[in-house]
Amino acid sequence: MSDTSPVVQFTDLNLPEPILQVLNDLGYETPTPIQAECIPLLQNGGDVLGMAQTGTGKTAAFALPLLSNIDIALTKPQILVLAPTRELAIQVAEAFQAYSRHMRGFHVLPIYGGQSYPIQLKALKRNPQVIVGTPGRVIDHINRGTLDLSGIKALVLDEADEMLRMGFIDDVESILSKTPEKRQMALFSATMPEEIRRITKRFMTDPTSVKIATKTSTVENIEQKCLIIGGLQAKLDGLTRILETEDYDGVIIFARTKTMTVELAEKLEARGYSAAALNGDLNQAMRERTVSRLKSGQLDIVIATDVAARGLDVPRIDLVINYDIPTDTESYVHRIGRTGRAGRKGTAILFAAPRERRLLKAIERATRQPLTMMDLPSRDDVTKKRISSFRDQLSALSSGDENLDFYKNLVGQLSEELELSELDLASALLFMAQKEKPLVLPPEAPRRERSFRDDDRGDRGRDRNDRGDRRDRGDRPERGERGERRPAAEMEVFRIEVGRSDGVQVKNIVGAIANEANINSRNIGGIRLHDDYSTIELPKGMPSEQLQQLQQVYVCNKALRMSKLEGVAAEGRQERSSAPRSNDRPARDNDRGHRGQRRDSTGGGERRESTGGEERRPRRPRRD
Repeated sequence: MSDTSPVVQFTDLNLPEPILQVLNDLGYETPTPIQAECIPLLQNGGDVLGMAQTGTGKTAAFALPLLSNIDIALTKPQILVLAPTRELAIQVAEAFQAYSRHMRGFHVLPIYGGQSYPIQLKALKRNPQVIVGTPGRVIDHINRGTLDLSGIKALVLDEADEMLRMGFIDDVESILSKTPEKRQMALFSATMPEEIRRITKRFMTDPTSVKIATKTSTVENIEQKCLIIGGLQAKLDGLTRILETEDYDGVIIFARTKTMTVELAEKLEARGYSAAALNGDLNQAMRERTVSRLKSGQLDIVIATDVAARGLDVPRIDLVINYDIPTDTESYVHRIGRTGRAGRKGTAILFAAPRERRLLKAIERATRQPLTMMDLPSRDDVTKKRISSFRDQLSALSSGDENLDFYKNLVGQLSEELELSELDLASALLFMAQKEKPLVLPPEAPRRERSFRDDDRGDRGRDRNDRGDRRDRGDRPERGERGERRPAAEMEVFRIEVGRSDGVQVKNIVGAIANEANINSRNIGGIRLHDDYSTIELPKGMPSEQLQQLQQVYVCNKALRMSKLEGVAAEGRQERSSAPRSNDRPARDNDRGHRGQRRDSTGGGERRESTGGEERRPRRPRRD
């Protein structure tokens, strides 16, 4: 006897004919598990507490039944949906608009920060039946008296845990207290922290819990891959190779910082890709225009931060690339949830540095699926893909309606005039056509990745001869021959609040900064250790996000609390006095003759006895 239950159809859920007609137009037949459970409960006027991950169909789960019960004749807002971000508010409003396509006189209005008040005030005068908004802007309209909640029949909290994380929980409670006591409520959240439970007990009436297992179709429909790769240039090269060899329609690439989204978009555009950045620095009109271009196919690749992509739902996205690994598993699930939605297939590729392998196990536990380790596409793979693409273009051209008689005659004419065979002429023309993007990649130059451990030991290794013995002083080469490691970029000096009394060593500082700020250790200049603080040279003009990140880095259980030292020259030295010197002798004495003495780090000209401030910089050449 079979234990399989019959499959529920939308036609089994007693939805009104206009909504069923829309679902038929959209090609929807079978509801997702959360839709099948929530739609009957909300249609009957009950409160619902739903627990499900993003991408499981929550929007339709509450939009369809609430639209079924709406009264088009009423001229007050009847449904209020609170969403944590502008993008999610717009997405939910668009869903309401799409599902109400055959409902005459229906209006929905998204209200959110970043959009001018006059536009929203004008739209509110149209008496929309549904308001979808972010908590902050909804509170503003309530306080201004421009939003009347007295006619609210149903209220929805979408992604309640995200609103809690973003600090909106007090605004949410304030809004709920201003709605009628007798109204329906639905709350959806991926997790159920104590603050959310408090809201359910205070504002909901005997809610029915609907819990969808973590192992949802969002993850099941997504092929997850991982590429172990390190270094900014290596990541960029790897990204372009993946974009060349993977088959995709639309792509979203996640980066950690707003600066990186812009830089990556510019670099991809320079390489011929249709790409744009999507981050919090863009005004709302620009963000909406970028998403619209992606939906319409005018744009193929969007590079976004987590916040900017919250709620982004574009059906043509079938590839998600985590260029920077997320800081937690929830962010990873949210990111890959931008593809593989509503039963569609998708691919997610994660870039991880060797030191980030520990996060991969946590991600596998969260998604309950293994990450497939992938190799970087080789130059042969890229060559084959380019040739295949070029062959498809030729095939489409030759089988099309284009008249090629003129060009055939021209080939014969050029072949005769240049005394070239048609094969040689075709080869030359093919080379010219592909000169900007050769079909065959140049040979890969051998490259050795260096870690900060290599850098710390580099000087010791170079002071030894081929037999491993230390060179005599006379054998030591000059600084230029030794390939000294001082960074070529202009440097700035920073103070960090950890020193020798904390047990710190130079290698601890180098390792922490190289790992946390993703700075190659070769770009870290001189480091001096003092009793209760240290100084370090870093490249000039570092992004503010990177410096803010370093503020929170801990070394030997102490926060670095990095601050820039004004008036201090880089290369581990103070700015010198302008008094004249002869033969540069005092400078050498400062480093060699007066051992243990260092110029004071505050920028003054006085000397003080140091505790032997340890330096991380190449030694000066001896003058014997």
